[in-house]
Amino acid sequence: MRFIFKTRYEQDLLFFKDKHTAFWYGLLLLCLLLAPWFVSEYFQTQLIFIFISGLVGLGLMLLAGFTGQMSMGHAAFLAIGAYAEAYLQARGWPFLFSAPIAMLVSAAAGVAIALPALRLTGLYLAIATLAFGFIVEEGLARWESVTGGNAGMMVAPLKLILGSLETDQGFYYLCLGLIVVVATALKNLLRAPTGRALIAIRDSEVSAQSMGVNLARYKTLSFALSAAITGLAGALYAHQIKFLSPEQFTVLVSIEFLMMVVIGGLGSLHGAIFGAMFIILLPEAISTLKDWLPESLSGQTGLKATLFGLIMILFVIFEPLGLYGAWVKIRTYFSLFPLYKRGMFKRQRSYTKSERVH
Repeated sequence: MRFIFKTRYEQDLLFFKDKHTAFWYGLLLLCLLLAPWFVSEYFQTQLIFIFISGLVGLGLMLLAGFTGQMSMGHAAFLAIGAYAEAYLQARGWPFLFSAPIAMLVSAAAGVAIALPALRLTGLYLAIATLAFGFIVEEGLARWESVTGGNAGMMVAPLKLILGSLETDQGFYYLCLGLIVVVATALKNLLRAPTGRALIAIRDSEVSAQSMGVNLARYKTLSFALSAAITGLAGALYAHQIKFLSPEQFTVLVSIEFLMMVVIGGLGSLHGAIFGAMFIILLPEAISTLKDWLPESLSGQTGLKATLFGLIMILFVIFEPLGLYGAWVKIRTYFSLFPLYKRGMFKRQRSYTKSERVH
């Protein structure tokens, strides 16, 4: 059993709570850096998709997990970033300039949906973002001169300043570096007054406003940052897929993203990564499971969607804190054994909204 004794106020502001935590994160980063040299090309591709989905999860986690603003149209921001990147790359722009512009365009779209939806919360906000997703999807299909319409759009090879990035290994390190940078930036943001204001809005808008938090400003900022991060993921997604069409950014994809952060664990940056791993690796687990199932069951269509829905229901009922919450409980159990509390594995709520006062 290990205890952390705090003797200075500055210890609460440290990036890592102790040296042991820093060691394990450093070891994880070292393993990821060495992974392309020891794993197969297929597994490396899966890791790239986890990094891209993790970026989407981090963006949506900032909005839904830390600000309490549910979005069912995040695939639209992914699409905007992907098409903006493909359009600029086709005209010879290097990634160093095209990716930030794709993020700015996505952020502008986030502001465009945030401003008229400032007074909306809960289900009404979800419906507004859902409508935005439909509009973007239809716009991509109709704007054939730019997006290629339903026929699709080829994506040029990723061009850096000194030349094209042609190897999958180089693209892997690019995705890894970007997700580390974004996760570090969000960690620092959440420790800053801005992050505390966002969390205050999530917990209670009435209380946050009474403490002087500008709801309109911080909600709009949250939407913009979330959309920008998702736009960056879209830029990487475009180069990984190498072909874009409106069918890749449907509302079902947005719902999958929302499931990703809920299953991963709302209110935790780790939950975004756990959710991305779950979303990417579950189809592989289903494919493996099909070999052990009866042919009458394994041949049924919609098996993936059925399992997604079933797992979502189980998590909402038994573990609202998601995969990360379950991991924290298991880690604490072994850390405190045999002095753990009986109620440790009981159902808990991730956070409580208290603005509904009668």
